[in-house]
Amino acid sequence: MEGLKEFFERIFREDKPVKLIFSAKRRKNLSYSKVTVRPIALSGEVAYQAEYIFDNKVTHTNIDAAATPDFCVNLMEKDFKQANVFTAEHDIQVLAAKTEKPRITTKLADSNHIGLYGSLSHNREKNYIIPDGTPCDFLIRLGVMDSNGKVVQKHYSKFRQINRFLEIIDDVFPYLAPEKASHKPIKIIDFGCGKAYLTFAIYHYLKLMKGLDVEITGLDLKTDVIDFCNKVASDLGYCGLRFLRGDIADYKNDHADMVVTLHACDTATDYALINAVSWNTKVILSVPCCQHELFKQIKNEVHQPMLKHDILKDRLTEYLTDGLRGLKLESRGYDVSMIEFTSLEHTARNIMIKAIKKFDPAGPRAAKAQAQYDALCDFYHVKPTIGKL
Repeated sequence: MEGLKEFFERIFREDKPVKLIFSAKRRKNLSYSKVTVRPIALSGEVAYQAEYIFDNKVTHTNIDAAATPDFCVNLMEKDFKQANVFTAEHDIQVLAAKTEKPRITTKLADSNHIGLYGSLSHNREKNYIIPDGTPCDFLIRLGVMDSNGKVVQKHYSKFRQINRFLEIIDDVFPYLAPEKASHKPIKIIDFGCGKAYLTFAIYHYLKLMKGLDVEITGLDLKTDVIDFCNKVASDLGYCGLRFLRGDIADYKNDHADMVVTLHACDTATDYALINAVSWNTKVILSVPCCQHELFKQIKNEVHQPMLKHDILKDRLTEYLTDGLRGLKLESRGYDVSMIEFTSLEHTARNIMIKAIKKFDPAGPRAAKAQAQYDALCDFYHVKPTIGKL
């Protein structure tokens, strides 16, 4: 069995980690809650920087590359019981409640982790739909790229997220492309668009890269955000892209080819899904957030020993909420898959519901999904908002 010292020496020698996160304190009186270690360039040489996270401040310490493996071992032995290590190829979790018997699990990276080594060495780069080094007008305007098309280092996570999203758009593209005889534009609505990185990305991909006629509406509650996005769209000459201030539940419409809702809090996701189905939407992409509704409702004698722990109850209701949403969409004729949208390195809210209208909502598959939905609701004694669908 590989020990902590052997593991960290090997990982720095062979895999060149781009980020390490140390968490799960060994003692309550430890003043910092987490330490993140990243590669940096000092005087043209690779070194590492440790970021200590306190309750009310953040401090940094630079570490010589040769000393970094021992630094990490020391953190695990004295301060933390868990480490998550991200390399260009792998995501690795180290659990060391007992330092002499660490449990190490490795999986393929969900997306290439591009960091300092990506620019200093000759690591293989992912073939992004929007590549680094090629100027893209909306990314330049939103500050993700500089004027030469180089991705700004602090925005690389956002750059990866945008490209991951475009991979999903590319996957559902056959269901969006209009029939040859149709001259209608593709109509897309993005609920809770925020600063609209992904809304602009949809326009860039479908209109500028695929040459399709589109009508895209971004919806958000913040007036300043809507004004900013409209100005950017106007300045870039993005005809067919507009932004409106409005609430998901109250938005009036009669048709959409695709509905996007990312991180709409709690039942706002449900109302977006209900609207999308009522418009006979072909493609639905939803990343739910803050699934609190069922936390106060759920009751089950069999699971009570687990439900008495709030953290477990929260996890269960989160997955139950999304599972019920998926079943309800299936009962309306959608082929549903739950996919990972972003790596857990960036956000815990990483499940995307991808739903494509494929089959008869009056057929046996839909009926089976409805029966499963009803059974789960009865089993846990819950009445979710998505049940209004």
